[in-house]
Amino acid sequence: MIIGVPKEIKNNENRVALTPAGCAELVKAGHTVYLQQTAGEGSGFMDDEYTAAGGQLLPTIEAVYDTAEMIMKVKEPIEEEYSLVKKDQLVFTYFHFASSEPLTNAMVKSGAVCLAYETVEKADRSLPLLIPMSEVAGRMSIQQGAKYLEKPLRGRGILLGGVPGVRPAKVLILGGGVVGTQAAKMAAGLGADVTIMDVNLQRLRYLADIMPANVNTYMSNEYNIRDILPSIDLVVGAVLIPGAKAPHLVTRDMLPLMRPGTVLVDVAVDQGGCIETCEPTTHANPTYIIDEIVHYCVANMPGAVPYTSTLALTNATFPYALQLANRGWAEAARRNDEIKKGLNVINGDIVYEGVADAFGRKFVPVEKYIGD
Repeated sequence: MIIGVPKEIKNNENRVALTPAGCAELVKAGHTVYLQQTAGEGSGFMDDEYTAAGGQLLPTIEAVYDTAEMIMKVKEPIEEEYSLVKKDQLVFTYFHFASSEPLTNAMVKSGAVCLAYETVEKADRSLPLLIPMSEVAGRMSIQQGAKYLEKPLRGRGILLGGVPGVRPAKVLILGGGVVGTQAAKMAAGLGADVTIMDVNLQRLRYLADIMPANVNTYMSNEYNIRDILPSIDLVVGAVLIPGAKAPHLVTRDMLPLMRPGTVLVDVAVDQGGCIETCEPTTHANPTYIIDEIVHYCVANMPGAVPYTSTLALTNATFPYALQLANRGWAEAARRNDEIKKGLNVINGDIVYEGVADAFGRKFVPVEKYIGD
């Protein structure tokens, strides 16, 4: 198979979808790998490392899309890339379709095969290609939240862990999954007073068992969220519904409940966000203020630590990429149910129910293309 790796062009997105080690393995398996020049530089991987691994360089993003049968990316195609995606081309990346109707429409129109990292799902319901970036984003949410609590950045001016004689900041984490767990570990390690909310009592029991004493659990519902918000300094939105839009747990009318300078970090913003007033921002302009509440809503948080993120992501994605290259997407999906669940759009049809539901579009079972 001919595999193409374009350079990411989303704002401050420095990750790359394939490392030199991954390139070498694909070439060893008999595949051809084309990379856009400097595609890996943002993550610390130079062109000569890829050519030494058997990769071939192309000068432009257009040349990569035009040549490749499978495109490997990190983030979803942005508007400038829509016209580059070809019919029957396999695009393997994060899509988060349910949060963007224009992207969904563009990929439907393209006739491409869109396989989304975020909906590849194991039998135990875990999301193996989302977990690595969720781990990074969860930890970063506390790092960024602590920074934006500083007064020069219009935060409350409170040190996350406090000091002897002064109470630490209070952190609320909405969601006890991978993002929430990693955020709680980081916040607790810095000495904050942490509360995790989730709707799953069994999950809360588990978290109560494994977390240190400065982490408390609280059942998630609107009443309890309203009850706790007035005392909170940093809120981390960490709710995910695979392939579907995140629910709004913090609504616009809840902002007055919080003190000026409270910081909201919505890690779920690339899936629609679980904080109603959050809209995607960039690393160049990461925050905005509504009702004196600081909103940090960067949609590609792990892109700020690309070396760590690229290695963590490609450790997870490469085995699937190799299966796709060796067998083609249809046969790979027939043999591996995890890959089958990653298929979202095929030849103009939406084959993932959560995406179809998000926009009231027709859902076509994926079996139409790969059989039962």
